[in-house]
Amino acid sequence: MQRNKRIRRVVVSADGQGVLSHAGVGLLREMVEYSGLVGEVTSALIDTYKGLPVHAPGRVFTDLAVAVADGADAISGIAVLADRQDLFGPVASMPTTWRVLDRVDDAHLDAVRDARSKAREAAWAAGAGPDLAGELRLDFDATITIAHSEKENAAATWKKTFGFHPLLCFLDRPDVAGGEALAGLLRKGNASSNTAADHIRVLDMALAALPEHARPRPGEEPGGWEGPRLLARSDSAGATHAFAEACVERGVGFSFGFPVDMRIQRVVDAIPEECWHPALQTDHGDGNDLREGAWVAEATGMIDLTGWPEGSRLILRRERPHPGAQLTFTDVDGHRITAILTNTGPGIVPGQAAGLELRHRQHARVEDRSREAKATGLRNFPCRAFNENRAWLEVVLTAVDLVCWTKQICFADVPELARCEIAAFRYRVLHVAARLTHAARRVHLRIDKTWRWAAHIAEGFHRLRAAFT
Repeated sequence: MQRNKRIRRVVVSADGQGVLSHAGVGLLREMVEYSGLVGEVTSALIDTYKGLPVHAPGRVFTDLAVAVADGADAISGIAVLADRQDLFGPVASMPTTWRVLDRVDDAHLDAVRDARSKAREAAWAAGAGPDLAGELRLDFDATITIAHSEKENAAATWKKTFGFHPLLCFLDRPDVAGGEALAGLLRKGNASSNTAADHIRVLDMALAALPEHARPRPGEEPGGWEGPRLLARSDSAGATHAFAEACVERGVGFSFGFPVDMRIQRVVDAIPEECWHPALQTDHGDGNDLREGAWVAEATGMIDLTGWPEGSRLILRRERPHPGAQLTFTDVDGHRITAILTNTGPGIVPGQAAGLELRHRQHARVEDRSREAKATGLRNFPCRAFNENRAWLEVVLTAVDLVCWTKQICFADVPELARCEIAAFRYRVLHVAARLTHAARRVHLRIDKTWRWAAHIAEGFHRLRAAFT
């Protein structure tokens, strides 16, 4: 076989100096420092040491979170930072990192969550926060993580796999691909999807994760609430009386998927054709916002909602299935029927019933959040002990937050960096190559000028530092 003469051969050697990759990881490492996360986690875990630690636990915890954001899926992945100590300084070894996770028991796990909340407040104040004049939407979703070996509390799942079934809550941030991770509860693989107690616990953790000024607070009027408007969204797994009541008691609205059964089918048959209104496709109001082949109607007075919080409303949507879709017994006259239950009153959301249905349909973004989290360490729980894997979950949630905050502060006006998914963000920003030079007693990071996003990355470093000064 003849060799292709078009291939240009270059001389390869392993003697390069001052050259490094993963230079963009420095953005995340500065973020954990400026937001105060390193110091807060250190304060939360320092009492687990008998003496002064060589590596502060907050530094070890955040370094692992940075490594996870960079693509690590096990504790040994922290070595990606250890290999570049000229840029990042001393980095803990894998055994030291494992011992930090092992020290996180129930009490210290709550302290770590509180540390994350304080860091979130600092990051939001620096420009990473959402618009509190709008509605903050908390998306709940459970996902299955497969375990490939025996681990504590791993069990058979309802999908006939083996592993864990964590319940997560993300703050919906449409301007960021991965959203913002507020809370997560690691559960056995056989945990139910609609356990009200777990949803309530995650709701409380999510509210505690928000800065104090972003939480609902009791108003002067009886039963009234002040502060930003919050909404809990879930599929039908969250549609329980107890969870709905817990949302109301905490000043949070709800929008749940509602099971479609024979009652709903009878209601659909009884709704006059003129009561069905076109569903909305987008909330931009640009004139092309109608969803073709889909209609919405309110059926609040046509079904008994006794037992649900006062003011609950039932919204139905019928839609022609896409070509090739398999029909189910809940379909009516060839239309796919879905239902939502919400306590949002009339006039609050534009578009009336269609607006409420569109708002709930956007809950589907949580599937992307879970998928992004799985690409950021959630796909694997690497430890044997359950408490260590719970700490790993907090590391993963921290990594998701760091990426979100960095995008908001550094690249808000660069959509191809702010809105890209984690794989693209690593390729474009975190894994960028650079040279490290020393001059005038200063270390200079020289990003490859031929890289398409080099100027944006350099500007991102400047914006990050200016945001916290």
